Amino acid sequence: METLEGAELCFPQLLNTSCRKPLQHRAETIFLYILLSCISLLTVALNLLVIISISHFRQLHTSTNLLLLSLAVSDFLVGLLLMPVQIFRIGGCWFLGSVICGLRHHASFILTSASVGNMVLISVDRYVAICEPLCYPTKVTHRRVKISVCLCWACSVLYNGVILNVFPKHPDTYNSCYGECVVVIDFITGAVDVMLTFIGPITVIIVLYVKVFVVAVSQARAMRSHIAAVTLQGSVSVTAKKSERKAARTLGVVVVVFLICFCPYFYPAFLGEDTSASNTLSAFLVWLLYCNSCLNPVIYAFFYPWFRKSVKLIVTLQILQPDSRHAHML
Repeated sequence: METLEGAELCFPQLLNTSCRKPLQHRAETIFLYILLSCISLLTVALNLLVIISISHFRQLHTSTNLLLLSLAVSDFLVGLLLMPVQIFRIGGCWFLGSVICGLRHHASFILTSASVGNMVLISVDRYVAICEPLCYPTKVTHRRVKISVCLCWACSVLYNGVILNVFPKHPDTYNSCYGECVVVIDFITGAVDVMLTFIGPITVIIVLYVKVFVVAVSQARAMRSHIAAVTLQGSVSVTAKKSERKAARTLGVVVVVFLICFCPYFYPAFLGEDTSASNTLSAFLVWLLYCNSCLNPVIYAFFYPWFRKSVKLIVTLQILQPDSRHAHML
């Protein structure tokens, strides 16, 4: 009994099986609650704006925007479902039971995989649009994009169902005490997961975006040389250089942010360690991964002028006016 004296338990009535609450300063805990709640609300709000914009305005019903809509839906669900549940874990105790624990892990894996899959589809779409512009209307059709999005979500659900197939049957297998919500992935499963969820997708994204960047730069230089031979050499040179810098900056933001958010989360798997969600470091890595859902609408939507215009129409409630769906957005 001396070991329990003065210790706060998650479930005081269960002295022998209850988990202990980690020692935390009240001020730090309140700050974390406020900060993470703001991130969750911001994630929901930004992605909801993207969803409303693309769904409402008919001029935005393009193949590329359909992919952005799918990405926004997955990121919206991360902010709406996963982030609030993760906030409850700040206190170090899990009070929602084993069923919600299992659903939380499944939803986390599914939405993360779907988000990565959508990013790959977006990179493929942009590759075809820039590198094969004449074939784009025939290769990238609404029907093919819809099928690709459905397959992305279906594969994510099936794949993560296989990864976590044991968890629904024995949800408390890896819990050392009552009040934990822990899932552990062994080395082999973790290695396969890293290959399919991280290394494979990031390789595809980097390769395609590098090709897009090279083609965009070469086209800008060819146009500059062609027009400069006729006239306006100075102004075209400045415009071409700005275009090159913008292409490089966009590529850098996409790749670097993705790496910053995902690399730390998969780092334990690279070292051959088990992936656990029970300690402070793992909780931080999960939140870093989730923050990518908050940054995605900034990266993929705020670069588009139509998004800023649609936000103004939504905030000012002009979308409630008749025929607002036919507004000129591009």
